Amino acid sequence: MESVVTYKCPNCEAGLTFDAGKQKFVCEFCLSDFTEEELLSDENKQREEERAKADREFDSGIKEYFCSSCGAEIITDESTVASECYYCHNPVVLSDKVSGGLRPNKIIPFKFDKAEAKDIFLRYAKKKKFAPSDYFSDVNADKITGIYYPFWVVDADTEADLDASAKRIRTWSMGGYAYTETSRFAILRSGDIHFEDIVMSAISEEDKKMLEGILPYPSDSHIDFSIPYLQGFAAKKRNIEREALSAEARERMDSYARTILLDTVRGYNSVSGERLNMRVHKSHWEYTLMPVWILNYKRGKKNYTYAMNGNTGKLYGELPVSLLKLLLTSGAIMLAVTAIITLLSWFLF
Repeated sequence: MESVVTYKCPNCEAGLTFDAGKQKFVCEFCLSDFTEEELLSDENKQREEERAKADREFDSGIKEYFCSSCGAEIITDESTVASECYYCHNPVVLSDKVSGGLRPNKIIPFKFDKAEAKDIFLRYAKKKKFAPSDYFSDVNADKITGIYYPFWVVDADTEADLDASAKRIRTWSMGGYAYTETSRFAILRSGDIHFEDIVMSAISEEDKKMLEGILPYPSDSHIDFSIPYLQGFAAKKRNIEREALSAEARERMDSYARTILLDTVRGYNSVSGERLNMRVHKSHWEYTLMPVWILNYKRGKKNYTYAMNGNTGKLYGELPVSLLKLLLTSGAIMLAVTAIITLLSWFLF
């Protein structure tokens, strides 16, 4: 029985299909195409061998933790030992085996160490007058944890055409009459547009609000992934594959392209009926880990998340409120107002 040969795209590792018209192997995902000679070249074979070796090293040097309480899945290097969940602080279960294909392409290293992150949090929390006292305690602040979050980062070369209708209106008065002249124009704009670093979260909805709150990360901070960068940190395990995000990526590119081309349409009173046609010639996806200092605080049945961009220092915070502090402050204000009204009544009546 003959073995089946499956080729993978050298650019994005997706499966290739043969296009009879082009007589080439085509990647439907990133739109690249290759001849069989290119796929069998020594350079591509070496690239595949290096990629397979890196995958094996990643899988052998990484451990996985699973929290049975909140369901969080995180990965760390071998030297990082976790005894509790970084999210809900309950005990975790350790698994020695990590599923293949999780090795990132890029990583953005942490710029702030734990002492700096803790200090920034305490300065932030102590300004929040109605936060519970234990929220900005040293014990709580010490639970702040550095975690790499997973993202898909997309670059693309595209060609876009935009057609629309425009109006230019001119009014004037002459001989006691008012005149209006309406000129209508057909607008056509086209151009080659390169998209760099379209960033999309590679985890499900519950963390998206927090992650959007601390974006963006600098484009020049991405470097090739290496396991030592994980030492002392954890990484959230991705649960969204790039195929599930292709429609979102295309929607963003359409939106950006429409904005870019419309910005060139000037000198009209109104523009309407815009129609965009965009063709993606080539795209490149990279699985990237980005640093976040995160602290979860539980009060009652609710979890409050504080997060800091580990590269830029941008903050996101869901603040707990102490009902006792709120009542005491409200009571003090009411007493002060009552006292002022009483004093005024003595002097005025």
